[in-house]
Amino acid sequence: MRRVPLVVALVLLALVWGGPLTAWAGAGFTAHMVRHMALVAVIAPLLVLALPRLARAVAPNAAVAAAVEFAVVWGWHLPAAHDAAVLSPLTYGLEQASFLLAGLAVWAGALAAREPLAGAGALLLTSMHMTALGALLILAPRVLFADCAGLAQQQTGGLLMLALGTPVYLAGGLWLASRSLRESAA
Repeated sequence: MRRVPLVVALVLLALVWGGPLTAWAGAGFTAHMVRHMALVAVIAPLLVLALPRLARAVAPNAAVAAAVEFAVVWGWHLPAAHDAAVLSPLTYGLEQASFLLAGLAVWAGALAAREPLAGAGALLLTSMHMTALGALLILAPRVLFADCAGLAQQQTGGLLMLALGTPVYLAGGLWLASRSLRESAA
């Protein structure tokens, strides 16, 4: 059963980085956001589910992991940092690796938390900040990033963040909260 999430995660990683995404979305902001959201909201939790022993062994405190993930995501979405990543393949690789590592940390920390409510809180806070950043990208009155072909592309990126990040983290947080309620009722 653990092989399915691992295979799905590796296939998605190959699709996101192996060419089909670039052919479909190009190298602009939309493709960047698809990669970003795939790494933190889809691939990272699948890897944590596929490798639970490893995830538990390296899992940080859920609140600390959520704070680190917040800093990574918001830090790389500062226009100067994002544009530096667009201009340098090495910096772009560092950005994307930090997204994956931060995603792994928050999911491992949340799912391995001794108290499911602590994990739920970490995921729900992450859902809220993803929502805020997505809304900021949608509502910004001007283009913020060098790789945006226009305001519509930036807004599409914000919508991708809302459509992928918000519900995935929210669902994970609600699942952990319900698990906590079931455990306390037992």
